[in-house]
Amino acid sequence: MTTLREELAGAVASLTEVGCDTPRLDSELLLAHVLHTDRAGLILRADEEADGETRTRYLALLTRRAKREPVAYILGYKDFRRLKLAVDPRVLIPRPETEFLVEAGLTLPAGVRVADVGTGSGAVALALKDERPDLDVVGVDVSAGAVSVARHNASRLKLDVEFVQGDLLEGVTADAVLANLPYVADADLVAPDVAIYEPHLALLGGPDGLDLVRKLVAQVGVRPEIRLLALEIGYTQADAVAALLADAGFTDVERVPDLADYERVIIGRR
Repeated sequence: MTTLREELAGAVASLTEVGCDTPRLDSELLLAHVLHTDRAGLILRADEEADGETRTRYLALLTRRAKREPVAYILGYKDFRRLKLAVDPRVLIPRPETEFLVEAGLTLPAGVRVADVGTGSGAVALALKDERPDLDVVGVDVSAGAVSVARHNASRLKLDVEFVQGDLLEGVTADAVLANLPYVADADLVAPDVAIYEPHLALLGGPDGLDLVRKLVAQVGVRPEIRLLALEIGYTQADAVAALLADAGFTDVERVPDLADYERVIIGRR
């Protein structure tokens, strides 16, 4: 008899061998998914037998992960703040640092209209609406596929957020802007999981990664009604982006570090 504990141990060894960064976490999430439980449930059931159907289904998921397909795409969802968001290869997988954009939005006065530019799965817009239902939130993305995913999430979560396809702020009115735009330089190497499976349209931002950031800041600079602009950036880009915001008339520029103490969000207020 093969127990779930033994099956899990074998999975961890296999994913370690192919170079996955978090083999135990990945193995546990995939096994929990097969068993319709959570990671805590795996501990309680560790000595149960792994029957043939369980092992077959688990192997199929592990094979996909061994080819470096992200766990979130395999599961079809990603947890983000209080929400469970549907994700697929049409959208980037929400990252923990993106939560700082939501935190910036939570500071806004009641009734403000907020645009989430580069919305992807709708993570920022939907989390903000979930936690601040008084805000008027719109999500914008150039990708029709991303807008479709975001609208699906809004409908499933019953959150009143408008999602539109468009080029940055063109045709969109807002008092505040939150943006997670592509900021990876074209020549920079990224992890295989990202490079192979996640949409390059949402990743690559030109020679220094800031092409779209410059374009958005220029749009905001001539719209004085926009009093707050918050941008997620790469960990080496804080000085350049802070200077862009200062040049655009934002006299109060804040740099927000992530848990590794890299400055990953820049907030301009005026």
